[in-house]
Amino acid sequence: MSSLKEVCGGLPLNPLPPNQGRSNRVPHAPVRVPNLTPQEEKLALRNALRYFPPAVHEVLAAEFAEELRLYGHIYMYRFCPGIPMRAYPINSYPCKTKQAAAVMLMIMNNLDPCVAQFPQELVTYGGNGQVFSNWAQFWLVMQFLCEMTEEQTLVMYSGHPVGLFPSHRDAPRVVITNGMVIPNYSSRDEYEKMFALGITMYGQMTAGSYCYIGPQGIVHGTVLTVLNAGRRYLGSSDLGGKVFVTAGLGGMSGAQAKAAVIAGCIGVIAEVDQAPLKKRHEQGWLMEITSDLDRCIQRIRDARMKKTPLSLGYHGNVVDLWERLVREYDTTGELLVDLGSDQTSCHNPFSGGYCPAGLTEQEAGQLMHSEPARFRSLVQESLRRHIAAINKLADKGLFFWDYGNAFLLEAKRAGADVEKSGAGKTEFKYPSYVQHIMGDIFSLGFGPFRWVCTSGDPEDLATTDVIASTVLEDISKGVSDLVRQQYDDNIRWIREAGKHNMVVGSQARILYSDQKGRVSIALAINTAIADGRIKAPVVISRDHHDVSGTDSPFRETSNIYDGSAFCADMAVQNFVGDAFRGATWVALHNGGGVGWGEVTNGGFGLVLDGSGDAARRVAMMLNWDVSNGVARRCWSGNDKAYETICQTMREHSDLRVTLPHSVADEGLLDRALRH
Repeated sequence: MSSLKEVCGGLPLNPLPPNQGRSNRVPHAPVRVPNLTPQEEKLALRNALRYFPPAVHEVLAAEFAEELRLYGHIYMYRFCPGIPMRAYPINSYPCKTKQAAAVMLMIMNNLDPCVAQFPQELVTYGGNGQVFSNWAQFWLVMQFLCEMTEEQTLVMYSGHPVGLFPSHRDAPRVVITNGMVIPNYSSRDEYEKMFALGITMYGQMTAGSYCYIGPQGIVHGTVLTVLNAGRRYLGSSDLGGKVFVTAGLGGMSGAQAKAAVIAGCIGVIAEVDQAPLKKRHEQGWLMEITSDLDRCIQRIRDARMKKTPLSLGYHGNVVDLWERLVREYDTTGELLVDLGSDQTSCHNPFSGGYCPAGLTEQEAGQLMHSEPARFRSLVQESLRRHIAAINKLADKGLFFWDYGNAFLLEAKRAGADVEKSGAGKTEFKYPSYVQHIMGDIFSLGFGPFRWVCTSGDPEDLATTDVIASTVLEDISKGVSDLVRQQYDDNIRWIREAGKHNMVVGSQARILYSDQKGRVSIALAINTAIADGRIKAPVVISRDHHDVSGTDSPFRETSNIYDGSAFCADMAVQNFVGDAFRGATWVALHNGGGVGWGEVTNGGFGLVLDGSGDAARRVAMMLNWDVSNGVARRCWSGNDKAYETICQTMREHSDLRVTLPHSVADEGLLDRALRH
């Protein structure tokens, strides 16, 4: 077993560690099918070997070639560290700066087997959300971070550490870009080749920016989504006896089971892979598991009648579940589902993200590798069936939304009936959850703000919970009813988070807050570090899925209707602005959530150490990090964003944004165009 000191010592070469291959104790990523030519295979091998001196090429070349042949990528399994991968207390890391140690802690948390979906393939979540492309990169990054001073910045190109470059104390310690491919070459097929060549990678969102905190983040987001869906679609915050049907229990989607129970409804979640079902059940997030559809239907009826919260995992294909719900309606006239969505990894449908009906997970994996064209055809046939069943139930009263995983986009590409008459490019028969549920929340400046207590001490986390709830209570006085409702939801969440056992991996917490709340909470935590109530630095961050962090026309910016939903200025400006306003590290990614080439997104990490300098960075960076997106949403014509940014300008005299003027007479446009 290696130590943290050894992990920071650079690539282990003398002697080479034994090649133990893939462990059978953890789940593994689907086999990739990059379709490389013989020349490209040689290039992939050459690119991998350049991390190592020629003296070991003879040993490594054969096994790397075998990995490429068997798995479609060179992960370098020989170099999986022997040390248990987890977020160690910050003082354990042999670094010159606390900022570098915080980054190391966050990286190791992303690769913790309790957190990561496929830890040996360096995938944190989403089926292909990489922290690094291979294990050589991990060793080199840890060495660079160990050696880094506050006058240097580590530059990361899609998992590859380019090196430490001279900078200054106010510069980011790490600057990350993932998947920054020339737009005309940013296709799914090109990506598979480029990833196999080891020259780019898909960082999802918080996988490649080292800011994932386990499924807690998506639990909270899903709780808010389900609660607000109940308010909008069912006219009530009381979801007792209401049934929510969805799919996916893997990395991010695993949150759905826990969220359903916290929201008070009956969650029925289909999953073809037994491993995540077992994992969520052992965590206590899934209350029951069944592979029997008769049993599944009976448990739905029982829970509806008693109005008892339930999280039920169905081990089987979600298409079979939806079609069975249709048959129940046809034979009994009883609609057994009120709310529906989907969280399969449909951003990656032909590489393991969506299992076709009629195939087991193992059969799908084999067919995907042996007959990719046939597999693609079966996926699209399954998507058409999936939508057909949902459409029938929607006609009877089901309320369905797209959860931003490209489900409706891929269904449309498969020829399913999801078109909305007279709609724009980003609209379908069913709304995305941003369009109907969460979009107004973003326009108010609310989004997923999070922090990690680097001491690893649960007492520190409990202290931050009290600080956050107290701050929100104080600033919620005198606000509008809509804003107060968001504060109240989050005060309730933060008070109950401890009893729901949300922590998986690092001692982390998330809540949705607006600009004032984020700044106030961060400053209060920084003060608590300074006066010793919190024992070690705290990393603040957010999901990229936020007010300003992501340009995604089928998710985060799907409610932008001025034609700019496909423009990515906001996310890029956010990355740049965070970098020079005080972030400890920044990241900018191609892809995330909806898929490669469909999204530009970015994130940050900021270390609070109790200093006045940290407080200065908080005030400068967090205000920008929210106002940027609210200003963009205001300019697109969103009334709530207009009100929010005007209020923010009244509170900050040095903020001035361009405000839009609306066209009062729509007929004017028609008259002008006729001439």
